[in-house]
Amino acid sequence: MLHPLSPRSKSNAAHPLLRTLFAALVVALCLCATAATDPAARFNDLGHRMMCTCGCSQVLLECNHVGCTVSGGMRNELSQQIASGQNDSLILQSFVQEYGATVLAAPTLHGLDLLAWIMPFAVSLLALGGTIYLVRHWARQQPATAPLRTPEEARAFEAMRERIRRETQEDIQP
Repeated sequence: MLHPLSPRSKSNAAHPLLRTLFAALVVALCLCATAATDPAARFNDLGHRMMCTCGCSQVLLECNHVGCTVSGGMRNELSQQIASGQNDSLILQSFVQEYGATVLAAPTLHGLDLLAWIMPFAVSLLALGGTIYLVRHWARQQPATAPLRTPEEARAFEAMRERIRRETQEDIQP
């Protein structure tokens, strides 16, 4: 009989968990491979990664421009290229060559297009840093309360406070 804390008993208890995780991984990979080869799924994925070039500024598969003559042709061309067995990057490149880089719904992660992904974050961080610096700079320059310099200013300030106190007390009391 094995001791409950022996290494063999732990490994035996871990096997069902490992088998379950391995089976889940295999099922997930099979589903991904099936979805990647499914023409309808590829059409949906690629169609949402491109823009219609009719001027409506909508995603290709979402173009609801009345009488759009461009989106139908682009969709047919996309279907033909998927049916011919081309991979996704070649299909996207052929559309870029035919319609220009504006056909892509999002910029690529290569070359200068990478700036389109980086710049919004960089500008936001710079603006936040500049704001923090400016607030700290202002806080160091201005005192929290303005000192009263002369006795006349102190008397005028106290008279104003007393007047405000009397007027607010009159408003509160019936």
